[in-house]
Amino acid sequence: MSEHPKVLLVEDEPAQREVLSYNLKSEGFDVVTAADGEEAMLLVDEETPDIIVLDWMLPGISGIEICRRIKSKSQTRSIPILMLSARSEEVDRVRGLETGADDYVVKPYSVLELMARVRSQLRRVRPSSVGQRLEYQDIVLDSETHRVTRNDNALKLGPTEFRLLSTFMEKPGRVWSREQLLDRVWGRDIYVDSRTVDVHVGRLRKALCVYGGEDPLRTVRGAGYALG
Repeated sequence: MSEHPKVLLVEDEPAQREVLSYNLKSEGFDVVTAADGEEAMLLVDEETPDIIVLDWMLPGISGIEICRRIKSKSQTRSIPILMLSARSEEVDRVRGLETGADDYVVKPYSVLELMARVRSQLRRVRPSSVGQRLEYQDIVLDSETHRVTRNDNALKLGPTEFRLLSTFMEKPGRVWSREQLLDRVWGRDIYVDSRTVDVHVGRLRKALCVYGGEDPLRTVRGAGYALG
């Protein structure tokens, strides 16, 4: 299910790609892979990953150029990029970070360290996926215990409403389109009509206001929904 963070792994070496993919999946991540830069750029748009693990040396478009392109677009700028490279010189590390990479790991590396760095980056962009507590005004969501309270009153949310609220609370103020919510909450592997989003947002609104209080969700005509 799409509550698992999605990792785009860009690595041209098949054996390395397989090992990393296996370990990422073992850690509970959804993994999509690309073997070159062209495929990577397509998947960034199609899959909207939560984080990108990107090899520097790739056939065709280099990892540095992919990083530059992703960070230059407003739609993808906030996706963390963890760059892998056999280049250990400080000048290369600095170049990678200056291009926009959020972290830089030198090969050969410890898989355990790499997984820790991936989780560290995810804490910034999807805190609920790593068990963190989220707060917005009088609403508190504990992703570890799956409990939600508003003004200290426990709320009953179904699994879908819980994932919806997690998504909204991770980025208050951000407007999510129905398509983005379908991808994040339901995933791309199952077909769900976009009107289903409206139904579940309605249920979430009802649950959030069961003890009174203003509706914190905002409908943005022609665009989608936002928290606050």
